[in-house]
Amino acid sequence: MLAGANVVLVGLFSARDKEFGRKLDLLANSVEAHGGRVVSQHVQRRGVSDGGAAKMTEPFSRRTLLGPGKAREVAQACLAANADVAVFVNPLTDHQRAVLGDLFGCIVISGEDLPAPGR
Repeated sequence: MLAGANVVLVGLFSARDKEFGRKLDLLANSVEAHGGRVVSQHVQRRGVSDGGAAKMTEPFSRRTLLGPGKAREVAQACLAANADVAVFVNPLTDHQRAVLGDLFGCIVISGEDLPAPGR
């Protein structure tokens, strides 16, 4: 699925998560091990402002997992990079995959969907 594909990485992280960069790097390594080419990375931070800790475990949107501005930013990046696939660090529901796929104009999956390298 990822062989030769332009891939955009996306992650929603709590403000308390100090490992978000490492998690994106691990996902990038997995994408590259599957033959994909990472063309951009996007991070949505939760609990950094407005609402703070009370909302840190809640997604911005049940439909997209992202705030509207970040969703538009990723959609524009997918278009500009001619992305084939967007891979989220976070688990996604089938409904989120469908909504995000329509918004981004490409296939949307979770890193959990990638088989372990060598399989």
